[in-house]
Amino acid sequence: MTRWDEETDVLVAGSGGGLAGAYTAAREGLSVVVAEASDQFGGTTAYSGGGGMWFPCNPVLRRAGFQDSLDDAMEYFHAVVGDRTPNELQRAYVHGGARLIEYLEADQHFSFTPLPWPDYYGLAPHAKLDGGRHTVPEPLDAAVLGDLGDNVRGPLDFERLGCDRPDTLSGGRALIGRLLSAITAYPSASLRLGCAVEDLVTESGAVTGAVVNDRGTRRTIRTHRGVLLATGGFEHNAALRKQHGVPGRSADSMGAPANIGLALEAGIRAGAAVDLMDQAWWSPGLTHPDGRSAFALWFTGGIFVNRHGRRFVNESAPYDRIGRVIVDELASGSLELPYWMIYDDREGPVPPVKATNVSMAGTEKYVEAGLWHTAPSLPELAEKIGVDPDNLVATVQRFNAFAASGVDDDFHRGDEGYDRAFSGGLSPMVPIEDGPFHAAAFGLSDLGTKGGLVTDPHGQVINTSGTPIPGLYAAGNTMAAVSGTAYPGGGIPIGASMLFSHLAALHMAAHDARWI
Repeated sequence: MTRWDEETDVLVAGSGGGLAGAYTAAREGLSVVVAEASDQFGGTTAYSGGGGMWFPCNPVLRRAGFQDSLDDAMEYFHAVVGDRTPNELQRAYVHGGARLIEYLEADQHFSFTPLPWPDYYGLAPHAKLDGGRHTVPEPLDAAVLGDLGDNVRGPLDFERLGCDRPDTLSGGRALIGRLLSAITAYPSASLRLGCAVEDLVTESGAVTGAVVNDRGTRRTIRTHRGVLLATGGFEHNAALRKQHGVPGRSADSMGAPANIGLALEAGIRAGAAVDLMDQAWWSPGLTHPDGRSAFALWFTGGIFVNRHGRRFVNESAPYDRIGRVIVDELASGSLELPYWMIYDDREGPVPPVKATNVSMAGTEKYVEAGLWHTAPSLPELAEKIGVDPDNLVATVQRFNAFAASGVDDDFHRGDEGYDRAFSGGLSPMVPIEDGPFHAAAFGLSDLGTKGGLVTDPHGQVINTSGTPIPGLYAAGNTMAAVSGTAYPGGGIPIGASMLFSHLAALHMAAHDARWI
C-alpha cells in the first residue's frame, strides 16, 4: 500500500490552460493542488501575444454582433480536421467553448473581448473571415495579483532579451493572471511552484495519486477525484523529439522551458494510449543572433526561396500551413536550413516581418552573425547566400509578374482571406524591384508538440485497450490534439487546453473516485 504524504480531491499538473481545470474544481467545491514544475506560472500559454481562444458563438462574440452557428462551425472544423480525431471529441470542443466562456463570465475576475482573426482554411465550408470565432482576455493590472504578479511567466522579451516586464498583463499573461486571481479566492486551492509530477500511482487499474518532486523532496499525493495532466508538450526534450520523429530543434521551439514530457511519460507508464506523437504546431521562424529561430508572422513583403533559389510556398499562408510545407520540403531534401526571405529596400534592410514574438536586435548583429545579407544586385545576393543566381533572378522576375497581375499561379498567394489579413484586404504580393536587395535567414519553429495522451470528450485518458483510465485526465499539449494534424484557426491550442481542463474538472466533480 502506498504511504501518502498528502491528500486532495484533484491534482493539476501544469499551470497553463490547466488552471481552468483547477479553477473549475475549486469553484465546484473540490480541494485542488496545482503542481507547476518551473518557478513561473503560465506555461506556453503565457507566451501567447493574444491569449486567444477559438470558441464559436460564445457570449462575447454574440454581444459584439457576430453571426454564426455551432452547426456551421462544426462543419468547418470537421472539414479541416477530417476523421483524424473522433467526431465526438471534435464536437465536444466546438460546442463546449461557448459554455466555458459563459461559466467564466459569471465570475467578476474574468473579462473578454473579440479579436478579429480569420479562420486558417478560408476555402473550407463556413470558414469565418471576419474573425467571429476568436476571443481574447482583457488586459490586467499586475498589481491586482500582488506577489503572484511576479510569478507569471513571460513575456518572451523579458526572458530572452532581459527587457523590463510591463506593469500590465496582456494576451496569454492576462489569461493566466485572471485565472490565478480567480483561483486564489478559494481557500481549498493550493498553488505550488517547483513541484513536478514525476509519476502516477495506480491501484487496480485506476490512478489514485501521484509522486511529485516538490523542490527536491519526493512526496506522494493521494487524489480522491483525479489527476489532470496539463504540462504542455515535450518540445524541449531532444531525446523524445528524436524518438517520435518530431522535426526541428528544441532551441527553436516557443514552448515553455519545463516542457520536457515528464507527465506525458508518466501517463504512458500508467497504460495510456498516445497519438500524433510526430506532430507539432509549426511555423516559420526568423533566425536571431543567438542562433534560435523564433515564430514569426505578419509578412508585408518578401518571398521565401529554397537552396536552389526557387520559391516553395505561399508566404502569406497561415503559419502552421507554411510550417508543414517546410517540414515536407526538408524531408524531400529540396530545402535546407536556413532558407531565405528575399526582399527589396523599400523598408530598408530590416525584413518585412511585423510580428516576431521575440523582438529584433540591431541590424548589425544579424549582419555580423551572417543572418542578413545585402547586395546591389540579385546575382550578387545569390552568391552571398549560396543559391543559384540564374534561378533567383528568374524566381524574382516570375514573382514580380504575379504581383503585377494579382494572381499567383504557382502557390496561390492571396487566394484566401488569411493571406490578405495583413494587407488591408489587398493583394499581399509586393514586387521585389528596389535595390539594394536583401536576404534574411529563417528556420523551422514550433509552438509546442501536439502529440499526447488519447482522451475522451470528458478529458478522461484512454488506455491502450480503448477504455478510460479511472482517475486520469489530460488537456492541452499533454493531450493528443483535438484538431489532429491540422490547425483550423488561431486560438485552438489555448482554447482546447482551457476547455478540456474545464470539462475534466466537471467530470471529476460529478464522479467520486475514492477507489480504496
